Amino acid sequence: MNREEILNYMRVSTYKPLTAEDLVSTLNIENVGEFLKLLNELEREGEIILTRKNRYGITEKMGLFVGRIDGHAKGFGFLVPERSPDFHKGGDIFISAKDLNGAMHNDRVIVRLISHMDMKGKPEGEVIRILTRENELCVGTVEKSPNFAFVVPDDKRIGQDIFIPFEKMKDARDRDKVVVRITRWPEARRNPEGEIIEILGKKNEPGIDILCIVRKHKLPEEFPQEVIAEAQRVSQLPISEEAPNRLDLRDYPMITMDGADAKDLDDAVSLEILDNGSYYLGVHIADVGFYVKEGSALDKEALERGTSVYLVDRVIPMLPPELSNNICSLNPRVDRLSMTVFMEINKNGHVKSYDIKPSIININHRMTYDKVNEILDGDREAAAQYQEFVDTFLAMKKLSEILKEKRTKRGSIDFDFPESKVILDRDGKADKIIKLERGISEKIIEEFMIVANETVAQHMYWLEVPFLYRVHEEPTEEKMLTLNEFLHAFGYHIRTGLDKMSPKSFQEIVEKVKGRPEEKAVNTVILRSMKHASYSDEPLGHFGLASEFYSHFTSPIRRYPDLVIHRIIRETLLEGPLDEKRTKKLAKFIHKAAAQSSMRERVAEEAERESVDLKKVEFMLRHLGEEFTGIISSVTNFGFFVELDNSVEGLVHVSTLTDDYYYFDDKHLVLIGKHTGETFRIGDSVKVLVAKVNVEERNIDFELIK
Repeated sequence: MNREEILNYMRVSTYKPLTAEDLVSTLNIENVGEFLKLLNELEREGEIILTRKNRYGITEKMGLFVGRIDGHAKGFGFLVPERSPDFHKGGDIFISAKDLNGAMHNDRVIVRLISHMDMKGKPEGEVIRILTRENELCVGTVEKSPNFAFVVPDDKRIGQDIFIPFEKMKDARDRDKVVVRITRWPEARRNPEGEIIEILGKKNEPGIDILCIVRKHKLPEEFPQEVIAEAQRVSQLPISEEAPNRLDLRDYPMITMDGADAKDLDDAVSLEILDNGSYYLGVHIADVGFYVKEGSALDKEALERGTSVYLVDRVIPMLPPELSNNICSLNPRVDRLSMTVFMEINKNGHVKSYDIKPSIININHRMTYDKVNEILDGDREAAAQYQEFVDTFLAMKKLSEILKEKRTKRGSIDFDFPESKVILDRDGKADKIIKLERGISEKIIEEFMIVANETVAQHMYWLEVPFLYRVHEEPTEEKMLTLNEFLHAFGYHIRTGLDKMSPKSFQEIVEKVKGRPEEKAVNTVILRSMKHASYSDEPLGHFGLASEFYSHFTSPIRRYPDLVIHRIIRETLLEGPLDEKRTKKLAKFIHKAAAQSSMRERVAEEAERESVDLKKVEFMLRHLGEEFTGIISSVTNFGFFVELDNSVEGLVHVSTLTDDYYYFDDKHLVLIGKHTGETFRIGDSVKVLVAKVNVEERNIDFELIK
């Protein structure tokens, strides 16, 4: 009996918790040792729980919640549930400091409710079991006394300083940045205890700031020697020997289109117009799965990393450079192995037919977004340089507009957040911040990748094989109530009801606020109301794209899910239907890969965002005392945040508004002067002075200039 069969048996409505002996007897288990091992595994994962009377039951059916702790600097936290009992309508669960019972930020735990609602309307719970610890290693700053020290974690969500006995200091000095291993977990009225295992350097030394982020998020800097050796071997495999087994497209015109600084080029595109007027779009993706075999050292390392991480000053790749920047990268005018999806798309944007084939290709040109934008904007010099592709670029523009219009009609939500990039000097200090503009070329590639991802996902779904989907579930009822409360201040409302929630309702609001002062604030709150996209072995749909089936197929050099599904596609194409044994093995692996990939994606996003925010704050250090004009981006009871034109955001605290007493109107999200009636609301243009910059806390304080 496998794990799913055990879970399915326990999920039936007639099941009552049974002891291990009762389960063995009832289910006629022959291999008792293996069965008990499975029960223990399911208990460790939080799928089932063993009661005080030694009976096993499904966790959520016992009224319990499994999830991760989102800690707070003040010591309390919230449980972000993975699964919830039927009575729970969604949303996080408040956990007071005393009820964490030793759990720390990001620990995976089981929680039971102790009250359905706290004073603020949130359910409140207590941790009854810690499934996995996530903070064995922490990065922080030493605060030393003569006989002992504490390490203050950089991640304020950990909420407690770590006590370090004198003999565990490893010659660390006061204010050193260090890595500490926790040797004793926190208890009631007792801080965690640890030992220093690495001294990173002095707090303000060049490069220490980003190194702390790397260590804090446990990002692997070096590849194991075994992985490097394997990468060197497979990168020498002769490509020409594979040609007879593949669709030969080496004479077929195609290009890559990426940013100027991109090195891992994993997608190429081609386009021709058929006699019937339809578009014949080709999306050609680097065949990384050919080189990274299932279960190999490369594969295990890629699964562990999950994704490439793009920090402000470096890239931490998922695969060694021998693959990511060399043999797998679709560099121009060299033969490369790829997985090709050809799609016939009519003038309404419908995919009439498609074909998925392993191929061998040879890219004509490595195009940059800027160069294609110049051509499409009518630059004659750029057009003359790539004359043979000018008509193709124009056709690509037209097709991308058709595909975008089709997505819009079905309700796909497109947020238009302005993006920026921090440029560093030779010493790694923030030199300037530039705005990034999305031109038509970026939109072309976006639409082509979306339609390829949808086509592949739908194809594999109907084959009924284990597959890794990119999913985005609809918001919870609680999130929708909070969102509508916010939107009402601007006169907007998203319809909810008995029917399934529609992404089109969100899209309508996004369209209405375009170009308005509240655009960014509304889009930000709408985005926060939604669930985080993730990976799943079930086709749960993609709410944001209004897509029933979606996958990540187009970036196997930098994302593990793409790599996995490439191998599944090739296996089904070349070997036909999977037998029962292979299907079960693959299904078990896909379940694990989905969870690991989702977790590593969240880590990468947090590290990337933190590295950029750090450098933005660092950049503003040189502008202390200077004046800027900005837009109020959000208003709270303690002040309002102002976003400058360079995307830097800072706080004007209400205590600095000394001309009047200001109170917060939470219904309309506005600060109002009690005597003057002066108001500060989202979208207002204001002039501010940079009063204080705290790089360590990532905080910028502004003062209003009238």
